[in-house]
Amino acid sequence: MFSKTCEYAIRAMIFIAQRSKKGEKAGIKEISKEIDSPEAFIAKILQDLGRRGLVLSTKGPNGGFYLDDKLLDGSLAAIVKAVDGEKIFSGCGLGLKQCSEVHPCPIHTEFKSIRESMKRMLEQAKLGSFTMELEKKLTFLRRA
Repeated sequence: MFSKTCEYAIRAMIFIAQRSKKGEKAGIKEISKEIDSPEAFIAKILQDLGRRGLVLSTKGPNGGFYLDDKLLDGSLAAIVKAVDGEKIFSGCGLGLKQCSEVHPCPIHTEFKSIRESMKRMLEQAKLGSFTMELEKKLTFLRRA
């Protein structure tokens, strides 16, 4: 459903949120290891998210990526929009350009409902809300 870039972005941001809640910053090497992603790829993704104001960073020996209280309240939808664009929330399930309410594809009605549910879920899912489950090891961010 999401691009690989978007999957990595979401996982990285949730990990950064976890560290930020502890008052810590996360470096690229640590993020890459903890979410099982290539370092160069995650560095590029986070640099782009930083330019868009979705993550903060500082350089130097005590530097790294972090989220302030406002960003911890950011939604997963904002990350998806920044990385994959709005199409996932409005596009046709079959990838047809001309699909619409007036001229629907065969799965238009059902897919529209799924799209709306997913958008609602991603908008309600706040970055800072995942940390407790991660701490208790009830959820995870990397392949086993």
